Amino acid sequence: MMAGDSVAAGAFFDGKGVNFALYSAVAEAVELCLFDDGGRQTDCQMLPHCDAGMWHGYLLDCLPGQRYGYRIHGPYDPAKGLRCNPAKLLMDPRARELDGQFSWAPAVFDFARKDGEMHLSREDSAPFVPKCVVTAAAPPVVKSGRSIPWQESVLYELNVRGFTMQHPDVPELHQGKFSGLNNKAVLAYLKSLGITAIELLPVQAFIDESHLMPHRLRNFWGYNTIGFFTPANRYASGPARAEFIDMVNAIHDAGLEVILDVVYNHTAEGGREGPTLCFRGVDNLTYYRTLPDAPGEYINDSGCGNSLNVDHPEVISLVTDSLCYWAHEMGVDGFRFDLAVSLGRSAAGFSPEHPLLDTIGKDPALRHCKLIAEPWDVGPDGYRLGGFPPRFAEWNDRYRDSVRRFWRGDAGEAAEFAARFSGSADIFDRADSSAFRSINFVSSHDGFTLADTVSYEKRHNHANGEHNRDGHRNNLSRHYGVEGPTENDAINALRRKQRLNMLATLLTSQGTPMLLAGDEFGNSQGGNNNAYAQDNETGWLDWQGLETDASFVEAIRILIGLRRTLPMLTRPHFLHGESADTEGWRDIEWLSADGARMQAGEWQAADFLQVLLGPGGGDVLADAEYVAVVCNRGTERVPVALPMKPQSAGWRLLFCSDRSLQPEVYNGRLELPATAIAILVASDKNREGPPAG
Repeated sequence: MMAGDSVAAGAFFDGKGVNFALYSAVAEAVELCLFDDGGRQTDCQMLPHCDAGMWHGYLLDCLPGQRYGYRIHGPYDPAKGLRCNPAKLLMDPRARELDGQFSWAPAVFDFARKDGEMHLSREDSAPFVPKCVVTAAAPPVVKSGRSIPWQESVLYELNVRGFTMQHPDVPELHQGKFSGLNNKAVLAYLKSLGITAIELLPVQAFIDESHLMPHRLRNFWGYNTIGFFTPANRYASGPARAEFIDMVNAIHDAGLEVILDVVYNHTAEGGREGPTLCFRGVDNLTYYRTLPDAPGEYINDSGCGNSLNVDHPEVISLVTDSLCYWAHEMGVDGFRFDLAVSLGRSAAGFSPEHPLLDTIGKDPALRHCKLIAEPWDVGPDGYRLGGFPPRFAEWNDRYRDSVRRFWRGDAGEAAEFAARFSGSADIFDRADSSAFRSINFVSSHDGFTLADTVSYEKRHNHANGEHNRDGHRNNLSRHYGVEGPTENDAINALRRKQRLNMLATLLTSQGTPMLLAGDEFGNSQGGNNNAYAQDNETGWLDWQGLETDASFVEAIRILIGLRRTLPMLTRPHFLHGESADTEGWRDIEWLSADGARMQAGEWQAADFLQVLLGPGGGDVLADAEYVAVVCNRGTERVPVALPMKPQSAGWRLLFCSDRSLQPEVYNGRLELPATAIAILVASDKNREGPPAG
């Protein structure tokens, strides 16, 4: 083996051979092991050179498709955080493809227990771990998609497997695979719905947790990553990298973006007694954060056993290189960062100026990408909503919670609801920000689906094998008289209307809306609010909802269409009640049922809210158009006085969640049914279209 070079970590084919490079500051020697297609070891050679911790060597005549792994020779002292064990075959942290399956065998642990202590395990782990695969210099051709402005964006969160496993138009071979999302019927449906971006739950290579095995369960969500550059083989029927790119190209051809949910806060190796598959054995103290006075113990700000050491330059390089790879070679348009506070936390605590967040935000290779933070983790001071750098939008759980509380009737919620509806300026407004930083949602993969939010008041997670102790206890839900499914028509009608109320609120609020896949047709998980291990009918979407209530899906299409065509609903700037016109109407007005401005004393007991959105704050519009969103969460019909606009012949009803309200022009007054939301427009424009409830 020749010396090669240390310019880039990983395995790179140059047309004649492969340069192998691996960073390990603790290694005394690094052994490159080669395997045939059947997983049999055929050769082992030592990497001949090391420059500042980067071990490297060049293997002439080595070709793409070659299987390989590493064995690290060096100190083993778990109490000191030193975990080198050459009996363990390790994945390349920068491998682009993996071959073979992971098995929970005793050999995958670098230790054996004896007299209560951890002793070096000499069992070879190679038969039980995936092998890395050398890839070609250039991946399949990636088609660039249209970069969709935040102002136009409607996100749609889905699981690759769960979305397609029961889709009636996806052939069995492609169900649960990247190729299932290539399906023309699937993409036509998504396009017709009006969403602009598909946000995929994690697709980077991950493994199933050991505690799931006795229950015959699998990791369904994917938040247990072991390969940051590698698409998960379980989502592919052939070579995963090529199939992923084919999927991205098809999604781009449909005019949609692809956003990946990525997990850089921890890895699948877990805590101190987890398996040794990659990072732990390569250089434990470089890749993981450990306690200052106990280097054998991991800091666990993820709640999953370990936290990546994002202060280390090599880890910063690993994460940013991974993002650039997915963006440029795999065609991805953006990223949602799981437990993102962990990416900005050092020993001194969280900082939005942390080098990793700063590098991600300023990397020119990621300039076109949407960046979304989940702004919390379980570490100290871990709730940081509104605390991320300007490039990052953020999941706004306060929006979700307020919308749920308001529509279920919680007292004193109206003022909070108004703040969330108008873009959460109290959280996000600063000189370098826009209202689109607030990612608004009423449900996500984590928690009840929307249908379950109006059908269950308790979690029903017994199938997870944790005695119903896992998942959120407080779901801000209401079942309206019966826990779970019922044949009571009145209850079902109310539940349906409440789902529409919340989605109509979501799609008329300032900020960026995100829908959970299946909420548009009432998908249920049977009250399971933590379906991370339910790779079965519980977690898979039940597409029969499309047939049983097609008008509900059509209502969501209409709501998304209204968001696209009514500029008042997608303001880039925050609304602060600035003067809007010569009549004194401000850019946002909160009105009572009699059409007067809400007074301070009215908010606490308000069951009715009317918001008037007009041009202002620098808007330049061809039409002087006004939008009214009218919400009645009470149990009685409410006579509403609509503001009169001289340039308009009246208010045209565009949508109501209650089917009894008729499509017509209302000249100053309407009666809003109980537990309902209505959207109206006043302008010179002659709009057509019935309400869609």
